[in-house]
Amino acid sequence: MERITQRAYAKINIGLDVLRRRADGYHEVKMIMQTVDLYDELILEKRKQPGIALRTDNGELPLDGDNLICKAAELLIREKDIQEGVNIMLTKRIPIAAGMAGGSADAAATLRGLNELFGLGYSVPELQTLGVKLGADIPYCIVGGTMLSEGIGEILTPLPAPPAAYLVIAKPDINVSTAYVYGNLHADRLTWHPDIDGMIDALRKQDLGGITGRLGNVLETVTVREYPVIERIRELLKMQGAENALMSGSGPTVFGIFKEKETAERAAEAVECGKLAKQIFVTTFC
Repeated sequence: MERITQRAYAKINIGLDVLRRRADGYHEVKMIMQTVDLYDELILEKRKQPGIALRTDNGELPLDGDNLICKAAELLIREKDIQEGVNIMLTKRIPIAAGMAGGSADAAATLRGLNELFGLGYSVPELQTLGVKLGADIPYCIVGGTMLSEGIGEILTPLPAPPAAYLVIAKPDINVSTAYVYGNLHADRLTWHPDIDGMIDALRKQDLGGITGRLGNVLETVTVREYPVIERIRELLKMQGAENALMSGSGPTVFGIFKEKETAERAAEAVECGKLAKQIFVTTFC
């Protein structure tokens, strides 16, 4: 095999709680991660010359060691002492700095792709162990689906997928630093926590209303205060017929959940007409 294509799927958090800040500086979380049908595409190709050559159609991204794709490739090349190099072409669709794990998804796709391309023989748990060295979301992104995520994000428990629904995903024209959001979150002062256990029960019962009624993200206490447009998008989506709406991850992306595709499409048009978001998608869970 000389060339392989991988899809890197975006995620949203349908529930995100932060339990405490640990002594090592990391935050202990309890959240439900869900992949959506929005993805980047990576083409990985062997080359005889050593090293990593990354190209992309998005001018905002670094193409050197600051990119998680390069870090993931370097990690496997170093671990297995691979003498060949790799060309990587990234077609970017997932919004950048959006709370949708785009960088982590790309890194996970790189790990999966190089494992197959070079016949390295890593199992999925082994790839996840390597991936967590680069980022807490990467173990999840290697497998995707619906997962309870605990610890710093690396302890994963599969859950039933939610019932079929349509999503409007809207990313306003701002970038949010995850480090800033977590750095300004005071987990010990939170007076409200989302009902993650109730969400799990609703998933098992395939109760869409039980799921949407429990959407919650404690990071909104930081990000919405800094960027009020997030709240405006969320309220507009609900006014346009969303069962509920929530910020994903550390933001600023907002998603609304709809029962009907036509209603979702009209809501997306309303967000666009209001000039509240730069990137808007209508999609589904996957």
